[in-house]
Formats: sequence, C-alpha cells, structure tokens
Amino acid sequence: MYSRKKGKSRSHKPPIRIVPRWLTYKKDQVYGLVVELAKKGYSSAMIGTILRDQYGIPDVKTITGKSIKEIMQENNLYPEYPEELLNLFRKAVNLHDHLKKHKKDKTSKKGYENLVSKINRLIKYYKKRKVLSKDFVFDIERARLIVQK
Repeated sequence: MYSRKKGKSRSHKPPIRIVPRWLTYKKDQVYGLVVELAKKGYSSAMIGTILRDQYGIPDVKTITGKSIKEIMQENNLYPEYPEELLNLFRKAVNLHDHLKKHKKDKTSKKGYENLVSKINRLIKYYKKRKVLSKDFVFDIERARLIVQK
C-alpha cells in the first residue's frame, strides 16, 4: 500500500540541469524579465514564483547561468540587507507590536525571544561572511526603520 510521509513535499528540482526544449524564452529575455520584476519591487523569491507560474520558466539559473539574486546584485536592485534577515525583522516588529498590546501573552513572548535569538545567529553568520558590517547590532527600533524603507 502507498504510504506518504506527513509534512514532506515530494516536489523537487530534477537532478539534470539542462534548458528544457519546450522553453521559448532566451537567456537575455529571462534576464530582462528578472530585472523588470526587481524594478517593480518584488523579492527574489517572489520573482522566481512569478516566472514559474506566469511565464513557465522553471529555473532561472539553468537558463541564464546566474541566480536571481546575482542578477539583481549586478543591476543594483538587491536590498541592502539580505531578504531572509528583512523578513525576520518584519516578523519581529509585528510580534513586538503585538506584545505591547497583549502583555500577558506568554507564548508570543517566548516566540519573540526565539525569533530575536534566530536573528542574532543570522547576523553573526552574515558578519563572518562580510555581508553586514562588524558593528551591526539588532535593535527593534532599528529593525522598524529598516523595514519601513
């Protein structure tokens, strides 16, 4: 009998990285689409989803030889801070605002503490990779300003 593991997605990229024959878009067209969508303010993850769902482009890197992030960086369209960190900042700001209103919400308080810990670990990682400056420190008000940009 067929059994499926719960919580595991069975969708994955094929191991062979070749451009599909059925794809009508050329390298420079895909490159242009990425730049165009980035100028509209979409994140790299959202650009990948749009290209897959609306244009039928399965993988940008196999076609262009560069990732969406690399294309955005070449055209100075990538955010100053990594997207992963920006998303966590956004989440921390929202959770902090929630905790201001609901002071007795112990579960959210624990979640906020875990989130701040995760952000600090990620900042430490990006400092080692020299993506962030050595003096960068997480502060909720600074994160609020970064998110509002």
